[in-house]
This record gives sequence, C-alpha cells and structure tokens, in this order.
Amino acid sequence: MNFQAVLFDCDGVLVDSEPITNGVLHTMFNELGWALSKAECIALFVGHAVIDRKELIQANTGKPVTEEWLAGFRDRRDAALRAQLLAVPHIHATVKALHGATQGSIACASGADRGKVRLQLGKVDLLHYFDSQIYSGYEVPRNKPHPDIYLMAAAGLGADIKRCAVVEDSSTGATAGIASGATVFGYAPHDDGAALRAVGVHHVFHSMADLPRLMGIH
Repeated sequence: MNFQAVLFDCDGVLVDSEPITNGVLHTMFNELGWALSKAECIALFVGHAVIDRKELIQANTGKPVTEEWLAGFRDRRDAALRAQLLAVPHIHATVKALHGATQGSIACASGADRGKVRLQLGKVDLLHYFDSQIYSGYEVPRNKPHPDIYLMAAAGLGADIKRCAVVEDSSTGATAGIASGATVFGYAPHDDGAALRAVGVHHVFHSMADLPRLMGIH
C-alpha cells in the first residue's frame, strides 16, 4: 500500500446519489419558475452544497433561499434517497480492501451535511467503516473547492496529508484534494475524465474495482 490513509468523497464515489439529489433539485427549481434542464442542473450543482449556490438560485428564481425552503429540500431529498439510493458498483469490496490495507485509516470527507452522509452510508451498509471518521464541509470554514475538509480529515486520522490518497468524482472536489497536497484519484465512470484531468487529478480511473490495485494493493 502506497498511502498512509485514504479519504473518500461520498456522493458519486461511495453512493450513486447525484441523479437522485439533482432530480429533487430540478423539480423544486421548476416549481420556483427556473426552467433549467436536468443536464443543466447537474452541471451547476454536482460537487456543490446547495447552500453554497444560494446567490445563483436567487438570481435565477427571483426568490430568497429561506431556511424553510432548504428544510423542505432536505426532507424531499432524504425521502428520495431512502427510497432509491444504491451503492457505487464494486465499492464494498474496494472499501474493505483499503480499510484493511491502511489498518482502518480511511475517512469520508463530503461537502454535504452530516445527516445526509450518515443516512446514505447507512442505507448502503458502509457506515460501519466510516462511523467515527465522517467529515462534513458544513463544519469547516470553507467547503470544497477549498482544501479545509481534507486537511481536517487527515488530521483526524493522524495522517500526513501528503501521504494521503483522495478519491473524488467532481472537479470541485478534486480541486480541494489537490489544494490540500494529497494525491487525487479521479473516478470517471461515464466519460474519459477530461474534466478531472483539467484540474490536475493525478490518476483517472473508470471502475471502483480497479482502485485498490492503483493504490498499490496486489
């Protein structure tokens, strides 16, 4: 194993949640009169916490993003996740292998709120691997694309960030990982990973089954 610790993003890396969350967002934006397409919604919001896009939402809907609206979004999102969420293919075997190779030195560092992360990991039976090492971008001064969450996760594991691997699927998250000083592995299951390479990702891969080998587990 070439790394002291492995720091995983959550959405799109551990769980296939992005289509579900963005489906709820797309519906709610259309209810507010912002008639963007599903593809546009994904392009604008994947890799970002909704609260961090508040100004964009307000500019396009002409309506304030209130706590009530955000609470409604979280309720509808969580209901959809409970009903539909699946794990990323091959992630259980990969997490098990990396957990063993690092003697448990793995963490989940997500830009999402802690409640969502725990709900999702519990739903797909991954929570026991990460239970005490979950980090939320809502709990650091600056969320992704800033490096704060990855620096906090490495510190929480007692690891040198320069000896950590970060696993990300979005340009926003990958930028955070690179800025932290970690080695970033970019998961690109649906394309060639050009957007990840463009922000400086060190290794692009297309199946979670390949990740342990790429990290030096044979």
